[in-house]
Amino acid sequence: MTAHDSALGTSLREWRQRRRLSQLDLAAEAEISSRHLSFIETGRTAPSRAMVLRIADTLDLPLRERNALLLAAGFAPDHGERSLDDPALDAARAAVERIIDCHMPFPALAVDRCWNLLHANPAVLRLLDGAADHLLGAGLNVLRLSLHPEGLAPRIVNLAQWKAHLLHRLGQQLRASADPRLDLLLQELRSYPAPASERPPSASDFVSPLVLETPAGRLSLLSTTTIFGTANDVTLSEITIESFFPVNEASAAILRSLGSGAQPG
Repeated sequence: MTAHDSALGTSLREWRQRRRLSQLDLAAEAEISSRHLSFIETGRTAPSRAMVLRIADTLDLPLRERNALLLAAGFAPDHGERSLDDPALDAARAAVERIIDCHMPFPALAVDRCWNLLHANPAVLRLLDGAADHLLGAGLNVLRLSLHPEGLAPRIVNLAQWKAHLLHRLGQQLRASADPRLDLLLQELRSYPAPASERPPSASDFVSPLVLETPAGRLSLLSTTTIFGTANDVTLSEITIESFFPVNEASAAILRSLGSGAQPG
């Protein structure tokens, strides 16, 4: 058994268990024999690159994790990972910025996998007044800013509900990717105080709004999520655009007035 065989077998077994699949289940879905899969997991056989990719597809691994599985098997990564300021990503970056900027006067922002801010329009920035300086600036994490006692949390009217919503989303991301950075962030956010219990969203909930007090009045906002549907670059595949829409006309009027610099009527 080589080091690659051992690393691949361990990684594959961990992913199979995270997906709650038996060897027989995974083999059936990947259309391979359970004996062959068992040999791969125990390092008794070295799979081809095509076989590793077939298993990764069956496990529905994100691009970053597909690359890691290929590396564990001794193959080169299948997907590039460029910095967002790489000229090769100019068109994609411009698309992200255009979506966000054109959403004015309503808030919109883009984050990476770990919810670090990549781009935001002025409507978002106007809602951050009063947040502690250490939560702003370079390395701004949107979830930390939202739920930290020195961030937006004191002004979120439905803090327990909003915290439960964000923790639920982050938990889903963690289960999909097993990224240790998300695990650390989830533990940190769970430690922040919040009233009442953290009830995860249920099927009876139409949507989880953000209700935020501002100097101009109370805002009720719904959020939508946009991702690149055909991304072949790791960086692009992990970008999420969050766009907020007013629930009612009063919230819309406040946001329009903030955008124009006028006082809401």
